[in-house]
Amino acid sequence: MISTQAWADAQRLWDFQQMGHEPRPCSVAIGLGSHDLGVADTTAELYHQGMAPVIVFTGATSRTTRERMPRGEAEHYRERAIELGVPASAILVEPDARNTGENLRFSRALLEERGIPVSSALLVSKPYEERRAYATACKVWPEVEWVSASTPMTFAEYVNSLQDVRLVVDMLVGAQQRLAVYPRQGFMIEQQIPDDVAVAYERLKAGGFTSRLVAEEAW
Repeated sequence: MISTQAWADAQRLWDFQQMGHEPRPCSVAIGLGSHDLGVADTTAELYHQGMAPVIVFTGATSRTTRERMPRGEAEHYRERAIELGVPASAILVEPDARNTGENLRFSRALLEERGIPVSSALLVSKPYEERRAYATACKVWPEVEWVSASTPMTFAEYVNSLQDVRLVVDMLVGAQQRLAVYPRQGFMIEQQIPDDVAVAYERLKAGGFTSRLVAEEAW
């Protein structure tokens, strides 16, 4: 359990991460690899809705996924999408990316190699990382019109799905930190951060929700 104040602060970070984009037909859907198979589920659903004719799943493994996804995040996503009725011929797999910047750069290279023109893209991420993914995509591939998407869930529903509220809050705090740090390193575009979001972030950080922060020496 966490305090009422910490829950409210985490809810504010969750709300800020949501870009509020309405899904629409795009050239491609790109599912960003992670521990969350919900990304694959949502990408498959968007495909079935006619929102993209081709899917790219991108991602190697991380310390979080190497045991549960030993064949790589992108490959496990592909298998999941096929189970959900997406034809294998509509799926491209990018198996090497280990961070969001690489997800976008390597996916771009793969699509160019296959001769698939891209003017717009559905960017499917975990719900608490929509804004971070969007800001990275706009920096790495600015020629594309990006439409953010994720599994439609409330903060409470996501906590219930993982059964670990502290982990979810830690991940939210980490995602928020990167919105401030990574533009200075050239990894993403700047995002205007409202004062109440900044206050919520600082309060959560002071409260010990720090396991997903980037070490200061890495800044």
